[in-house]
Amino acid sequence: MGSRVDLLLWAWIVLDSGVCSVVLPEITDGKFIDECVREHNRARSSVNPPASDMLYMTWDEALAITARAWAKHCVFDHNPRLKDVSSVHPTFSSVGENIWTGYPPSSFDATKAIKKWVDEKADYNYERNTCSKVCGHYTQVVWGSSYKVGCAAELCPNGVKYFNNREGVVFVCNYATAGNTNRRRPYETKGAACSGCEGTCSDSLCRDQKRDSQQRYSWTPYWDPTPDRDPSLDATHTGSSYVTILVVRPVGLIFTFITAYAVHHYYPDVFCYE
Repeated sequence: MGSRVDLLLWAWIVLDSGVCSVVLPEITDGKFIDECVREHNRARSSVNPPASDMLYMTWDEALAITARAWAKHCVFDHNPRLKDVSSVHPTFSSVGENIWTGYPPSSFDATKAIKKWVDEKADYNYERNTCSKVCGHYTQVVWGSSYKVGCAAELCPNGVKYFNNREGVVFVCNYATAGNTNRRRPYETKGAACSGCEGTCSDSLCRDQKRDSQQRYSWTPYWDPTPDRDPSLDATHTGSSYVTILVVRPVGLIFTFITAYAVHHYYPDVFCYE
């Protein structure tokens, strides 16, 4: 009897290996992209005092690739390569960054993570351009000239360096062009909302068809710890993993039980080694 238990336990370990308890969104997930862009623009369109030059923010694939590459390092600190912009983006002249981390991984929510950054507005005084506590994440979110964003969330099974050793999530958003520069205020208030736009105005944000367009990149930063993963295939890989978990493995487990039962029925002494 003990031997059959050992066999079934072995079968379960084999079938269960590689199954992750938490599925985080990929950088190609349309819902995730829309959520990140929406929450950033929600904060940007509702600044007080109103901004006259706040640009509408759209997704940038290369920024998301960079965010994912840094998040894989599982470090709660800024990417030191931001000072060498050519190593974090193929075209932009500057890139900014916000980082969030937390646990358990099942509690990760991009909207709530971005809200943590936005809530720092309570500690920011626009008139004096000062922070009473930490507010640099907020000012990057609402930096008027930043118009591209790319975010990524990565699971850290062994913990997050400089945070704790529990399994957690690192969520990174990169921005272009970078904010928090030259001790400037994050945006201008000269006139009504959008009065400084050189295009159209929507929800108090400046829109421009060319600036808002999406661009594809065949690029990966050299310091990405797993550079062989093709981001264009992420959705396919995610779908395949669901099929494997929900269909293939349960079928394999049933087959293992049937095989073990049949072998024991026809060869009852095979597993007896007491």
